[in-house]
Parts: sequence; C-alpha cells; structure tokens
Amino acid sequence: MINPNSFKNTASNTKSVLNNAQMAAVNQTEGPVMIVAGPGSGKTRVITERIAHLINVGILPNNILALTFTNKAAAEMRNRINNLIQNNNASSIWMGTFHSIFARILRKEAHIIGYNNNFTIYDNEDSIKVVRRIIKDLNLDKDIYDTKYIFSRISLMKNNLIDKNNYLNNSELIKQDHINKREKFINIYEKYCDVCYQSNCMDFDDLLLKTHELFNKNPEILKSYQEMFKYILIDEYQDTNKVQDSIIRQLG
Repeated sequence: MINPNSFKNTASNTKSVLNNAQMAAVNQTEGPVMIVAGPGSGKTRVITERIAHLINVGILPNNILALTFTNKAAAEMRNRINNLIQNNNASSIWMGTFHSIFARILRKEAHIIGYNNNFTIYDNEDSIKVVRRIIKDLNLDKDIYDTKYIFSRISLMKNNLIDKNNYLNNSELIKQDHINKREKFINIYEKYCDVCYQSNCMDFDDLLLKTHELFNKNPEILKSYQEMFKYILIDEYQDTNKVQDSIIRQLG
C-alpha cells in the first residue's frame, strides 16, 4: 500500500512536481497499488501520470481500464494524458464511469444474457414511472408502498447483488417486509424486473448487475476481458458498493 498522507497540492502535471510517495505509485506498474489520501491531495493527478507512464513504457492504451466518478472527469483525464504520452493517442483507453464502461460492454455482449444489444437504458425517472404503474396495477396502498422508497429499495437490492430470486430465498428480507407491512415488495420487484426484460430495457443498476451476471455465468467472456484489461485503475474506489467491488474482483 502506498500511503501518501502528506501530498502537496500543485498545479503542474509533470512528474517533477510529484513527491516521493506519488512517484512510487506512478512507477510501480506491476501488482496492486492503493493510494490513501485526503481531498485535493493529488490522487487523480497520480492516476493520470500513472496511465501516461504505462503507455510510455509500452503498454497498449486499449489494455488499460480507467474508472472515474464522472464522464467529465474522464474527458479531462484523457486530455491530460494526451499531453503526457509520446507518439500515442489516449482515445483507445477504456476510460469512463462504471456505468458507461459496463454499458459499452453490454452493448456488445447483452445477447448472451437474453437481451437485444440495442437495449434501452432507463433513467431514474423512467424507472419510477414503471414502479408507480406496477403499484397501481397491483392495487396497493400508495402510502405504504411509496414509489420512490420502493424504487430505492430495488436499487439497494441490485447494488448488493440480490436479484429477485435471491430475494425470495432470503428469509430475513421477507421477514422485514412483513414487519413493515410491505409483503408485496417482492411482487413489485419481480414485476419490475419482468417489465424491464420484456421491454429490452436496463436501468442504471442493471448496467452493473447484468455485467456481473454476464461475467459470472460466462467464464470465457470474463477471461477475454481479463486478458484485455491488463491494468485497472480506479479514481476514488467505492469498495462499499458490493456489485462494483465484485466486478472489479472478477476482472482483476
């Protein structure tokens, strides 16, 4: 573990301004590296410099997976990298948010898990409309089955790798629903998943959950991406998100 607790905040992107801990993280190209540091201390700059260093020592850009919090951050990193690399183009780096990168993979592979590759991506507003319609169709109390709460719970389940089948087999979750007088939650969850599938749609959480499913059920597909992504870099890693953590462990 690289633990640069005393990073100096500098405006320059050249290696000459990196301190020793930052330089160690940039230059250690093999094996796992974790940077632990506070806000504004240069973590993103180190990742940017590290990607440029990898390319400059001969790693192909399309063998690098770089995951960021926002697509805007990814675009800024790509521009910085272009200014740091020698005779290369950063456009072929797999760089973006978890959702954008895994959507890109699913656009190619979704047919393997039963979706058409031109699936529609629901935003939260679309998803809430579907949940609202299901609650109405099931004639449920809208106060007990609040639409936004139900959708947030579905999202929570997906991010914890609990699909509708796992939910049915989890006695603790079923017990909680009875205590909270929401025994029909599983019916809503099942119906929501079915509606999305029949409509060839995925919500934002599905982009992660379905990627995990794809890799979990198709080891040969997983192997192809493991071999492609020789270097995986994540800006501000959310290891508390179970599905994100699990996908990265699959790939790594």
